[in-house]
Amino acid sequence: MPVTSLLFLAAALVVAITPGPGVFYIIARTLAGGLSEGLASSVGLGLGGLVHVLGGAIGLSALVMASAQAFIILKIAGAFYLVWLGIKTWREADVIEPAGVKKTGIHRAFREGVLVEAFNLKTAAFFLAFIPQFVDPAAHVAAQFIALGLVSVALNTSVDLIVAYWAAKARVGLAKRPSFITNTRQASGAVMCGLGATLLFAHRAT
Repeated sequence: MPVTSLLFLAAALVVAITPGPGVFYIIARTLAGGLSEGLASSVGLGLGGLVHVLGGAIGLSALVMASAQAFIILKIAGAFYLVWLGIKTWREADVIEPAGVKKTGIHRAFREGVLVEAFNLKTAAFFLAFIPQFVDPAAHVAAQFIALGLVSVALNTSVDLIVAYWAAKARVGLAKRPSFITNTRQASGAVMCGLGATLLFAHRAT
């Protein structure tokens, strides 16, 4: 497997396991409505993420066709964004966002999951900053973006499903282990900063 592919998998996995708003949403949904609602929300978030993958693939492909220089600028901006996101994740590592989620039923939990993610502009921004770092503009850009996006969404959804199952079993596991969440987010923030910096200097070198 190429080094670039391994780097992408490692980075995507770090992003997936970082406890963020999506993870806390799944936990809150599970605690409110049980495992079934947590699983439904997880699948919904995954489908919502696919909206950004398809949209990003179309937009990035059009950008490359219009201007190779614009694509390079996007990659550099994306690298800066990853560094900024890593710093933000580190600084907010001990912040758990409140989520007043009530029991709604499996079907509504699924629909809300799709809508929450589909209309999350932060997800769109992240995909446009993250995935282009691993796309070869000389090849089929849209196909690469979709393939990498599917891998990222699959990892995120897998982690969400595990979190839902764990939350249903542990119930108050988060409250009992706040330091674990803080340390995980700090480590993930540091990795994202390192990834962004590495990609940024690699672009400058070329």
